[in-house]
Amino acid sequence: MATKVLRAPTGKAILQVRIELRGTKPKVWRRVLVPQTITLLRLHLVIQAAFGWGHAHLHEFIAGDGERYGSADPMYDPPGSMNSENVRLTTVLRTSTLSYVYDFGDYWDHRITVEKTHPADPLLTLPLCIGGAGATPPEDCGGVPGYADFVRAMADPNDPEHAHMVEWIGVDAWDPAAFDSTAADDRLSQIKL
Repeated sequence: MATKVLRAPTGKAILQVRIELRGTKPKVWRRVLVPQTITLLRLHLVIQAAFGWGHAHLHEFIAGDGERYGSADPMYDPPGSMNSENVRLTTVLRTSTLSYVYDFGDYWDHRITVEKTHPADPLLTLPLCIGGAGATPPEDCGGVPGYADFVRAMADPNDPEHAHMVEWIGVDAWDPAAFDSTAADDRLSQIKL
């Protein structure tokens, strides 16, 4: 009779990924830990949670070679897009960076960089936000130029757009440098990888 050998799970390596929203001042970025086996679809969910985006718009990933990966909707995907559901980040990342575009109207372009690979750690629950800076712009504010206008108007109570922006966003003040890592981790904890 053969003896059954029980093996401890080896675990997956962990990627340290920096995601920076291009063009904003001050810079808006997040640093997250994800499993090395993460698919682009799951990475999309991680980015949405880390930034606090609302899943209200289409998205796509653009590799350094121009190859595009998106959702599985032929009615809306740009020509040549591939489904991101089963494609792993490590498969696509042929160059040092990858772009993630959220909301084709506002065109929020995020630069994704894998900074490090860490050994597996069974004590960590992934995904996990380990750093960041800057407030995520409000949805539908008009992209980078609209966000700059929004920040300017919110900072100046005498700005003709200030009252309108306060009413629209629902807060009296806006700190473009604000970042709440606890809130980011709370959102990330809802994602099962």
